[in-house]
Amino acid sequence: MTSISQPLLVLLVERDPAGGDRLCALLEQPDGMDDVEVEVEQVTTLDAALERLAAGGVDVVLLDLDLPDSVGLTTFERASAFAPDVPFVIYTDTGDAQLAVGSVQGGAQDYLVRGEVRPAMLSRAILYAIERHRLIAALRSLSLIDDLTGLYNRRGFTELGEQYLKLAWRSGRAITLVYLDVDRFKSINDSLGHHMGDRALKRVADVLRATFRRSDIVARLGGDEFAVLALETTGESAEWLAQRLREGVSVDNASTHEPFRLAASVGVARSMGDERVSLDDLMAQADAAMYREKRAKRQAAYL
Repeated sequence: MTSISQPLLVLLVERDPAGGDRLCALLEQPDGMDDVEVEVEQVTTLDAALERLAAGGVDVVLLDLDLPDSVGLTTFERASAFAPDVPFVIYTDTGDAQLAVGSVQGGAQDYLVRGEVRPAMLSRAILYAIERHRLIAALRSLSLIDDLTGLYNRRGFTELGEQYLKLAWRSGRAITLVYLDVDRFKSINDSLGHHMGDRALKRVADVLRATFRRSDIVARLGGDEFAVLALETTGESAEWLAQRLREGVSVDNASTHEPFRLAASVGVARSMGDERVSLDDLMAQADAAMYREKRAKRQAAYL
């Protein structure tokens, strides 16, 4: 088994405030985490869990499915979609076989019934969940990650995007697709060389990472085309997300000394949570909006 970083941070998501103390007591018993230093943090709602996950540093999540602000498999679907790089173990009072199978099929690493858990069982579940998740992530990255930028590639965007759309529909949340095409990219390659073209693409990727959340699906679709799929939160809108991206490009240009400036045409498409929409339809809408912006720039002799 791959060595575990020290200390190991376990995020317990459980409505009972005393749950963290009980979990620590289990882990401190003989046959618990004898050789691994463990820190346990507890939150009691899904919203608080998402906020903590956004801050990073969590090694594994023990997740109760029945919380004050979310119930059932939707709890796991929302949490795992928000933090796909973190392993989840369902840790609940409900010994429902159908729920257990659905959780594991959906990507949970294990399903534990709280009253039946013993120290050795809990420690194995935590350590194996981390290891399995690492192996799965490594295998998936071979086919879903763009080598140049480290973003998702088109295949990764399609596979994860379809899951994101299902989550948006089930949770009733709006979702925005942002489509970006680098302006004058061919001229960068032709005049400065392909190594500078690659630098431009990496800079775009850095801007996208800085602009959007870790939970958003950010991808290089191929060539100089990029896309982001984002679940909207309170105060956000499609126009606001696109504007934030444009501002990110401007900030990057102001902070670099490279012999070219980044410019991009951006198109957005939005779907409300109460409607079913395909990823292809959203892509087509955002792509059309992006080309309208690019065409307007050309007509204005901007490009």
